[in-house]
Amino acid sequence: MQNRQILDSQSTSMESVLATNKVLKNTYLLLSMTLLFSAVTAGISMALNLGHGAALACTIGAFILMFVVHKTADSGKGLFFIFGFTGLLGASLGPLLNHYLAMPSGPELVLQALGGTAIIFFTLSGYALTTRKDFSFMGGFLMVGLIVAVVAMIANIFLQIPALQLALSAAIILIMSGLILFDTSRIIHGGETNYIRATVSLYLSIYNIFISLLHLLGIFGGDD
Repeated sequence: MQNRQILDSQSTSMESVLATNKVLKNTYLLLSMTLLFSAVTAGISMALNLGHGAALACTIGAFILMFVVHKTADSGKGLFFIFGFTGLLGASLGPLLNHYLAMPSGPELVLQALGGTAIIFFTLSGYALTTRKDFSFMGGFLMVGLIVAVVAMIANIFLQIPALQLALSAAIILIMSGLILFDTSRIIHGGETNYIRATVSLYLSIYNIFISLLHLLGIFGGDD
């Protein structure tokens, strides 16, 4: 009887590990596909010389679709909507990328931001996967930090303080880096079992790290 209970426990544990590995694999596959799709829509946006008003409309549309993605994440429709969501966010980057590429050292700045974002993501994800530490304790702190950053960002729209913008960009990079650890840890430990929702979380962290790095590099690179 005891041996049977041990076997049942081992079987359950194995099934849990297999399920977690499947979610992780599907998440990284979908994440790579959505990032590639975003790059394509960003390129189209740049080629069409999309204006800031249109970019804002894309951002608002993506924000609305994000809620739709979460509601449909348990069905096949979620895949359709997540590409719409990430495609709109990619398109919204067009004016920003054109702005930086027009600078004398623009192409280098964009490449450095891309490279820095990739290094941050792979390093943190690799650390979470290798150590398998549980970073769920960071959830409350990261949420508070995110709320404070959003409030400060809205305030700076009216205040226009360069030093605050610099601090916000650095803070967002730190918060999003923490979220990469938190989200990866949740997948590993079974806290997140839906790969579509997991992809949205990781995508947003990567997206915001890239933009914030680009702002920082632009400031130090002479962007006024």
